[in-house]
Formats: sequence, C-alpha cells, structure tokens
Amino acid sequence: MTLLPNRLLQALHRFNAEHPWDHNAYYHPWLLRQLPLRFDRVLDVGCGSGDLARLLAARASEVHGIDADPEIVERARELTPAGAPVTYTVADALDGGPGGSYDVITCVAVLHHLPLSQALARFRGRLRPGGTLVVVGLARTETLGDRLLALVSVPANVVVGWVRNRGRRVPRPFSMTAVTRPAETAFGDILREASRVLPGARLRRRLFWRYTLVWRQPSCASEDGRTEEG
Repeated sequence: MTLLPNRLLQALHRFNAEHPWDHNAYYHPWLLRQLPLRFDRVLDVGCGSGDLARLLAARASEVHGIDADPEIVERARELTPAGAPVTYTVADALDGGPGGSYDVITCVAVLHHLPLSQALARFRGRLRPGGTLVVVGLARTETLGDRLLALVSVPANVVVGWVRNRGRRVPRPFSMTAVTRPAETAFGDILREASRVLPGARLRRRLFWRYTLVWRQPSCASEDGRTEEG
C-alpha cells in the first residue's frame, strides 16, 4: 500500500470505512477446505471474536480458542451460542490454552506477532500424527512480485467491499480483532524457515496482503517432505 500516492490512500481509507469487510474472514472458506469433514480437537490461535472458532465447531468435537486480549475473548463468549463445543481462554499464543495435542491448529493474522521459528515449532509439537496446521499470515512487502500482488489487491479490495455492502444503508459490521501491526518478515524468509521447521509445508502468496501455509504432521515419525511454494 505504501506504493500509492497519499491522496489515493486517503480515498481508499474513506471507501473502506464506508464499505467495510474482513480480509481475514475472506479466507475462512478456503481454510475450511484444507481440513477433513470431521475432526476431534481444534486449537484456534488468536481467535479474536470467535468467527472462525464457531465455523470449526460445526465439524469438530471440541474447539479451543485462545487470545491474549480479554475484551475480545469476552466478546467471543457472548457471540457463541450456548451448547456449542467451543471454549475461549485468555492466553499467550505460544504457551497458553488447554493442554494436550490437536487434530487441527489454525492461526489467522497472528503469526507475524510471534517469534517465527518458536511459533512454528510450538504448533508442530502440539499437532497429533496426521494433524493439520493452517496459517493465514501477513508478510513484509519486499520483492517485485510482492509489490505487483499488492497493487492488484487494491482494485480487488474495492470490488469486494462494494459487492459485499451493496444495497446496505448501514455498513455491515465486521469481526472485532486486535490491532494488527505491520509484518516485519518477508515471504521468502518465512518460506525458508518453514522449510526447516515444517518439511513439506505448502506456502502461497495471496491477494489482500496475505499468504497461506498448510502443513500436515506425518503419521509416522520417519516421514519427511520438502517445502514448496504453490
């Protein structure tokens, strides 16, 4: 976004304020497609107001959402229907949350707030054999490819915002989330570190200033793989 003139940036900010939509929630359907139809335990790291946790609850036996912000966690509890198999805990992303291992770990727009190597290793250690880690993350714009994708995201952002708010006099509210700080790690560095910590992980640059990572814990300790971009 820093490649745009200041006047255009201000116009885009005004448009987004009038036509709000959630860049992270946009990837929830894609995230669900990476998972089995049914699974047991799920850990949603940085759960925010619980939108993703509630979606996961339709396919899981139990969902545990953790977030460091007490206000957001309380809001998630208020929005979750009674009887849903979801619990929320105010906890640190690396060390908190219910103990034990998980079939699925999700992490949306949180990884850039954490020490990358430590976080990836921690998630790997909490996955059961055959379990799945899915990350939607933010990376620092560095290469020409990053800049081109960021520029393409600008008109796409306007189109999606217009379509999703079309016909509404009052803008649609979107999920309550913590303040997102700019990402400091470039996609290439994330790719290299994932190659080391999560052999076989699949990473891909995405629209709307995001990237995705999918990794499956080998069913046997001897299994290995190769990290690829695609």
